[in-house]
Amino acid sequence: MKSILIVDDAATIRMYYRSVLVPAGFCIDEAINGIEGLEKALAKPYDMYIVDVNMPQMDGCSFLKELRSQAIPQAPALMISTEAELVDRHHGYQVGANSYLVKPVKPTQLLQYVRCMVGEEQA
Repeated sequence: MKSILIVDDAATIRMYYRSVLVPAGFCIDEAINGIEGLEKALAKPYDMYIVDVNMPQMDGCSFLKELRSQAIPQAPALMISTEAELVDRHHGYQVGANSYLVKPVKPTQLLQYVRCMVGEEQA
């Protein structure tokens, strides 16, 4: 079973992602900001990260930049944000995102990206 770490400060968003991904067979862990996300990522390997940009204490870009600098197995990261400008996307890719989506994300879109990024074929 593939494990995904969701790093987002909004409980409703984490719950929404969980409601889409758990029934599809994914194991989900959650973090409320980049600091907690980094602690969890350093404690155990994940197959993928879903990361929000705007969070208190450590935002998603700082989290990914720090994560990518660590000597640990690296997994793909999907950045999902309300920040929709081209400059926001470029910044996300610069710090280590493998893909970037703008909220709101439909369940089928989320599942399609996650399955692709963890190497599973579409059912």
